[in-house]
Amino acid sequence: MSLRARINSPEPTNGQSEESLLVGVYRAKLLEEIDLAEMSALAAAERRARLERVLSHIISREGPVLSTIERSQLIRRVVDEALGLGILEPLLEDASISEIMVNGADQVFVERGGRLEQLPMRFTSNEQLMQTIERIVSTVNRRVDEANPMVDARLPSGERVNVIIPPLSLTGPILTIRRFPRAFSLQEMISLGSLDEQMMILLAGLVRAKFNVIVSGATGTGKTTLLNSLSGLIPDGERIVTIEDSAELQLQQSHVITLESRPSNVEGKGQVTIRDLVRNSLRMRPDRIIVGEVRGGETLDMLQAMSTGHDGSLATVHANSAEDALMRLQTLASMSEVEIPFVAIKDQINSAVDVIVQLTRHADGSRRVTEIAIVDSHGREEYRIVSVCRFIAQPMSPDGRVHGEFEYYPLPRRIAERLHLKSEPVPPAFGTAESEAELAVRKTAA
Repeated sequence: MSLRARINSPEPTNGQSEESLLVGVYRAKLLEEIDLAEMSALAAAERRARLERVLSHIISREGPVLSTIERSQLIRRVVDEALGLGILEPLLEDASISEIMVNGADQVFVERGGRLEQLPMRFTSNEQLMQTIERIVSTVNRRVDEANPMVDARLPSGERVNVIIPPLSLTGPILTIRRFPRAFSLQEMISLGSLDEQMMILLAGLVRAKFNVIVSGATGTGKTTLLNSLSGLIPDGERIVTIEDSAELQLQQSHVITLESRPSNVEGKGQVTIRDLVRNSLRMRPDRIIVGEVRGGETLDMLQAMSTGHDGSLATVHANSAEDALMRLQTLASMSEVEIPFVAIKDQINSAVDVIVQLTRHADGSRRVTEIAIVDSHGREEYRIVSVCRFIAQPMSPDGRVHGEFEYYPLPRRIAERLHLKSEPVPPAFGTAESEAELAVRKTAA
């Protein structure tokens, strides 16, 4: 006998499943029996435990005979609907899921291992989805409606949330949740195939020797993950200021200042931008500045900081190659309200940026470092980069996996000498510094 028959409920309507209808029935019964004012005074864990006890009593008193598994699943779903984010709760607890994408009430996709898959679950209606969205954005004092149809927010546990609703979305309410990235060490990234031992030694030396590093890549390539790994190599005792839209970096050093931007409130006031924070950080006596992502006029302030005494700073930028990263930085820096010629911006970039680490997400979902490049141009010269490492991909295997190998090239002499002066080793794979003639040939090839 079905669950619906056992509680003598009406037929499901509007595409509702029997389970969803049952959840709705018991959610209503639960809300009738609890004191919302009393519940709001409890801690989150205690509030959930109290609701589970009350609901268990209701089911024992009024409900159908259920198996232990059915009973546990029903209690979990009802409490999730009443207290949490409904069908999204188990997805947020699944560590294998890196992103959740809800395309209207009928479609829920997730990303696992870099690959998308659709799940056999749905919201009962767009109204229920909107209730979930409103519950999310209300936790950060935001609102979403026709007047404010786009919202960025962050869950208390750190997940980044983007919402866009009709009339801008013709698909219905769209909810995207990006999971808080777990901190990986460079050694763990080696085990995942994202880089190898020789590259790790080089990157570690570049960070410790205070080279300014830009991590570049498209969306979802793992820029923040690598940035977090690299920042972990900064010697303890330095004063580090991190600046992000959503605080995700998890530095373990003892002297870390974490700054997070703030959107405007419902009245359109109170916004604090990344640029505001970068400017303020310069007054905080930082040894290093780490910007989670440059995407506007703050790029100019970041470049000025890198070239005026804040060596060893790190940042990420959206770009599809190392060459594109430099052009992207130039474009972003020009978005500042400061009127500055492109040639002057080029001078800033050539003076500030030492290394670009390019990340790529492959067709099989794997993410890896595909190039490490040295910026070898100076002053107002045209940009020149010297690649010291590249990933050479092989044809995709029958199982759909991307394979290949890393190729290494000698470091420019000035880079090897700077590492030597900082007592940092040059990894054997990168050889010794080459002659100027050999370097000129490689610059022309790049």
